[in-house]
Amino acid sequence: MINLFKKLSPFNILWLGIVLFVLRLGYLLNAGGKISPVLNDVFINIWFPSGYVPISPFFNVFLAAIIVFGQALLLNRLVSHFNLLGKPSFLPALMYVTVSGLFTQFLVLSTPLICNFLVIWMLFKLFSFYKSKDAKSTAFDLGMIVAVGTLIYLPFIFLFLVIFIGLLLFKSFEWREWVATVLGFITVFFFLAVYYFLNSNLSHFIDIWQPLATKFPQAMQINYYNYLVLLPVVVILVLYFIKLQQNFYKSYIQVRKSFQLLLFIFVIVALTFYIKAAFQLPHFLLCAVPASVFFSYYFLYAKRKWFYEVLFGLLLVMIVYFQFNTF
Repeated sequence: MINLFKKLSPFNILWLGIVLFVLRLGYLLNAGGKISPVLNDVFINIWFPSGYVPISPFFNVFLAAIIVFGQALLLNRLVSHFNLLGKPSFLPALMYVTVSGLFTQFLVLSTPLICNFLVIWMLFKLFSFYKSKDAKSTAFDLGMIVAVGTLIYLPFIFLFLVIFIGLLLFKSFEWREWVATVLGFITVFFFLAVYYFLNSNLSHFIDIWQPLATKFPQAMQINYYNYLVLLPVVVILVLYFIKLQQNFYKSYIQVRKSFQLLLFIFVIVALTFYIKAAFQLPHFLLCAVPASVFFSYYFLYAKRKWFYEVLFGLLLVMIVYFQFNTF
């Protein structure tokens, strides 16, 4: 299957849809009517005060799948446009569909999943810093994107750090660009605060920020058997870092800096899971974009066909298996 997606062919869109369907079929058959969206943030609750979202379980998974499919194509376009892999392929789309199906909690409609559109949009703008002489307007836009993402899903606020990291990686220091980023972020919340003030409801605006004071959890109840699916994921990531180290200085400067930025995004997202009161696995969907690029890099440059095909096949089998079995 990997060799099939190494080629940039329009027929791969059909195969991508088949993989997407297979990775969700087991969950639909096994979960029945117990499927519910993970839309429990402040602004979602405004639209659904009762906490009940009036969509059927099937439509919930179907809508999430459509979103994943669109994001996979956008991510593939991003990687091809900036030539991150050095070769045209459809692997980023395949890897995104795979990574976004790792856990059953990833298969439903959730705010982190919606925010991945914003992550991809941010990357288009961040990677454009490298050839941009004046990035103030782009930095302002990025600040606004992070603000909008924060309204959808509060932990998204930490991607504000990614903008500054991108400016440091791709540009020489220019204080106006940093100020423009802050102004873009503040602009969205200024108008929101004005709206709450005019409706005599300013206390609700303050409540938005309360989860930021959440202490790091001292203990979490985790059934480690449910995370055995991560074993091939860890192996692929280790092999990716080995392969990247071998080719790192053979790549263009922009590509090297782009992979460094993706690594920062991956680490920042992974370390900010505790903002919510309870541990929520869908948060790690925000890691799917950089992880998919990492996976694509390894599989594109891996030499032993039998090994990487078996490794990817094992990952797919484990994903489907754990949709039918819980420990």
